[in-house]
Amino acid sequence: MRLGVDGSNLRLGGGITHLVELLRVAEPGRFGFSEVIVWGRKALLARIEERPWLVKAEQRGLERGALYQAYWQRFRLSTLARKAHCDVLFAPGGSYAGSFRPIVTMSRSMLPFEWRELRRYGWSKYTLKWILLRLIQSRSFRGADGVIFLTAYGRDAVLRLLGALRGKAVIIAHGVNPRFILPPRPQRAAADFSVAQPCRLLYVSTTEFYKHQWNVAEAVAQLRAEGLAVVLDLIGPPGAAQHRLNATLRRVDPSSNFIRARGEIAYEQLHRLYAVADIGVFASSCENMPNILLEGMASGLPMACSGLGPMPEVLGQGGVYFNPENIHEIAAAIRSLMASATLRGEKAAAGFARAQQYSWKRCADETFAFLGQVTKSRAPQTSGFREAGAH
Repeated sequence: MRLGVDGSNLRLGGGITHLVELLRVAEPGRFGFSEVIVWGRKALLARIEERPWLVKAEQRGLERGALYQAYWQRFRLSTLARKAHCDVLFAPGGSYAGSFRPIVTMSRSMLPFEWRELRRYGWSKYTLKWILLRLIQSRSFRGADGVIFLTAYGRDAVLRLLGALRGKAVIIAHGVNPRFILPPRPQRAAADFSVAQPCRLLYVSTTEFYKHQWNVAEAVAQLRAEGLAVVLDLIGPPGAAQHRLNATLRRVDPSSNFIRARGEIAYEQLHRLYAVADIGVFASSCENMPNILLEGMASGLPMACSGLGPMPEVLGQGGVYFNPENIHEIAAAIRSLMASATLRGEKAAAGFARAQQYSWKRCADETFAFLGQVTKSRAPQTSGFREAGAH
């Protein structure tokens, strides 16, 4: 069997990480696939490691922008898949508008399906973008032969809106890169935190309205006012809410004495930051599969974590939870971890143990097994030479 992969709408973040890591450890032959063809931009293909069974098909036109991308996926992709004699097409970006079948897609972002979170953007270009994406992905999921969900929370939230799907559905969680795996370190006593050696908090995330970095900054400022030796590193590229974070930082720490907004750090370097942190923070209110939370768990950090969305499903007993919209709750969660080396040790150990079940090898095996299952269930209809629009 031959697998085609649509990488046309994978531009940054978790989507690229997922595909790169998936193909890095995949063994397609075990599941009946002799070849995997990936169509995408040069930047995406450059990050994917070479494999004997892998064909990278650069599509230069995708650099032209979103309109051409939509045209390419609607009219060009299906033709390319047929010419390549693909038996199944995988669209991990979540949106698909072509005629090739069978098609397997993936539910990646919860923002289009959670109106309360979407409202944080007000009436803006971002809101229109996510509303449009909700319409497109709803159509994609309903028409797909298979849909991969990342968590039970994500599956249930989507199905509440769309109802039962005609295709197969499965939950396949993401994994965590082995370089993040670092067993929990001995925990410092609360009395050992000092101006010279403060408790180091780490929050990695794009600055979006549902990430609440400004509330974390307010909470840390509150702890500093109490006399606690704590500092915060904020890592991640600027997003739609960067102005709100900047305004908060100018007010609570204008000289960057205890909060450093360091911007984007290369993914390949992130594990070094987790390794020197004392406590991980994750304050998102809208997630499907929080890779950053997984990275903190795998790095042996006790987590101060949002209790919303799928976070309890992923983290379990590995952290202290808070409402990310409540500054006092965020401060209380961090304070409780700082105050007790025993609590930090227990949470770090629980999170680390739980992170071991989230491997990219497991993710790859389950994904290719599902792709093979969908392909075989549609085998009589997948000659690769059907007329456009045929089902």
